Amino acid sequence: MSVFSQFAPRLQEAIVSRLGFTSLRPVQELAGEAILAGKNAVVLAPTAGGKTEASIFPTLSGLVSDPIDGVGAIYIAPIKALLNNQSHRLDQYTEMVGLRRFVWHGDTPTNERNKFKKEPAELLMTTPESLEVMLVSQSVDEQTLFRELRYVIIDEVHAIAGSDRGAHLMSVMERIAKYSKHDLQRIGLSATVGNPEAILTWLKGSSQREGVVVDPPKKPSRRQLQVFHRAGLASTANEASRKARGYKSLFFCQSRATSEAVAEQMRREGTEVFVHHSAVSKEERQFAEEQFHSGSDACIVCTSTLELGIDVGDLDYVLQSEAPDTVSSFMQRMGRTGRRGDTPANTTFYCETSEGVLQAIAIIELAKTGWVESIEVNDRCWPVLIHQLLAMSLSTGGLRPEQAWEHLSRLPDFCGIQRDEFDRLIAWMIQDGSMVLSSGLLSLGPTAERRFGRRNFMELFAVFSTPKTYAVMTIAGQPVGSLTQDYVDRLVEDVSSFLLGGRAWAVHQINHDDRRIFVIPTSMGRQPSWGGFLPQFLSYDLCQQVLQVLTSAEDYPYLETESREVLQEERRNLGGFLDSERGGIDGDTVELRWWTFAGGRINSTLRDALAFLEPTWTFTPDNYAIKIRGDSPTSAWLGEAIAQISIDDFWSNEALHASITAAIPNYRLTKFQPLMPDWVERETVSRYLLANKKTRQWLNTICQA
Repeated sequence: MSVFSQFAPRLQEAIVSRLGFTSLRPVQELAGEAILAGKNAVVLAPTAGGKTEASIFPTLSGLVSDPIDGVGAIYIAPIKALLNNQSHRLDQYTEMVGLRRFVWHGDTPTNERNKFKKEPAELLMTTPESLEVMLVSQSVDEQTLFRELRYVIIDEVHAIAGSDRGAHLMSVMERIAKYSKHDLQRIGLSATVGNPEAILTWLKGSSQREGVVVDPPKKPSRRQLQVFHRAGLASTANEASRKARGYKSLFFCQSRATSEAVAEQMRREGTEVFVHHSAVSKEERQFAEEQFHSGSDACIVCTSTLELGIDVGDLDYVLQSEAPDTVSSFMQRMGRTGRRGDTPANTTFYCETSEGVLQAIAIIELAKTGWVESIEVNDRCWPVLIHQLLAMSLSTGGLRPEQAWEHLSRLPDFCGIQRDEFDRLIAWMIQDGSMVLSSGLLSLGPTAERRFGRRNFMELFAVFSTPKTYAVMTIAGQPVGSLTQDYVDRLVEDVSSFLLGGRAWAVHQINHDDRRIFVIPTSMGRQPSWGGFLPQFLSYDLCQQVLQVLTSAEDYPYLETESREVLQEERRNLGGFLDSERGGIDGDTVELRWWTFAGGRINSTLRDALAFLEPTWTFTPDNYAIKIRGDSPTSAWLGEAIAQISIDDFWSNEALHASITAAIPNYRLTKFQPLMPDWVERETVSRYLLANKKTRQWLNTICQA
């Protein structure tokens, strides 16, 4: 029996007559079978591969076959823009079978929310933070609203899992599940994730349903890839304009400043251009999406804002300035092309730097093997544990510690925390004034109320704060752009350099008080400045692939003449002293460079370890190397230092952790950091900024090689 024949008759008729479908795609067949059978599922398919329909058709079939009073399904998206984009499609799908959908997020008018609370739609579209608002709000009757809830669909689940937002969502889902008469069926949608089974286990939570990963065989598809090296943003924009003219394309840039500069240059060339990034107003972004969707000769220049599943219609080309941070991003972006049967999926890289060329090659080669980044779920997510203690006590008017432990300890993001640690945290928060224990109930204390009570506790609804940024400007005060705080924390005055706005800058001065960085132009050069310039941290696997590219003799057919010359030159510059497994060491009496190719997080951790051994020296990490400046550093000294930090006991040194913590600004890890005891803060620091475990594993690997 086909899956389609198992759908409710009303849905079958609507799919054929209203949508004109003649058949279901393989992912829709497999997902429909699993969801109709009552299984939790992680559904994998490329961008525009039919994942939305794969989840929503069987969900609607269930709601039509067994009508309910209240919300029967929740569709959760990581960003409001994706909700708004999907709302039109899901409105059509619900309307054609006689159901309704409602979108609730921060921009939804109060009068519409009030109407929904009185007459709830069967499908609720929302974000994790808005679900928290519903649970905390005194005007929402959760028991009535969610009594008949059966399905929870999480779109772009890879963008949430493994993060604080993911831990928050799982806790909120479990709180809502208590109000439902059903074992909530959880469905996660993703285009790219390396460990879907682990995501399925995380998604399951307390559900007793059987789970399945829906991953239909991929048909071999044609791909058209090119990597260009062009000197200067103007040259890149001019060539992209010629390629884009007469076609529909997306041009992904790694920064807002670059996207604005590229767009301006392309407009001068006569290309119709729209700009789409987080600093552009919501109205402008929506206008760009709508105009582009209906046009046939235009380019949207964007950052990662169009990487998630926002639909802008069929594309001819994906263009990329430099290279994205991850294989997942590359696959998501390239997957927006090749949707018509006669066209190949494609990406054209325009790299101004040698780093960009090497990174593009490494990403393509990893993707060819089928490798994609895995999502790591943290089972000791302290910031969200603290957040949920506050939010739950606020929503219930008082919370028993035993009740909180029963709920939180069974969630995958907190299951690594022991009961005695939980009790120790509660005792600290009571002592600190964050919580008050009265008549056996926990409630918000004066410390938490002062910090989060403004605007009716609005600051408490989300686990994250708006990312703090630093303004980057020249000595003369000319604005260059901005950098996120986590990147700034690793910059060193008069040593560090980075790319921003398509140019290289050297750090002259960092003012933490007013969040400004003064820079001076610098030449990219060759030795000794080659390194991971871009303000992003690359993974261990990607950096190791760059090392493999540099130490091999392989030619890559997708390189054009100049990018091939760049590769050959970098192999000549670095290949002479690099080992394909351990990197290498080079330099002089002024500066020593340890080429690890271990990624930004491991290199930052190594930097802290080396600085502990020689606190008067300067150690500057990037994605590929650590630069060492001191009193005549030598390879012999570095060899002895590597031997010392390779011993496991070294990493359990209390003085080492105190040294690392003291060097990190105390305002940036999480907005709940001020409520943390020292021992929780130290562990959180390690999780956010360091990679102690992976660093030790890597050290053991190179010592054995």
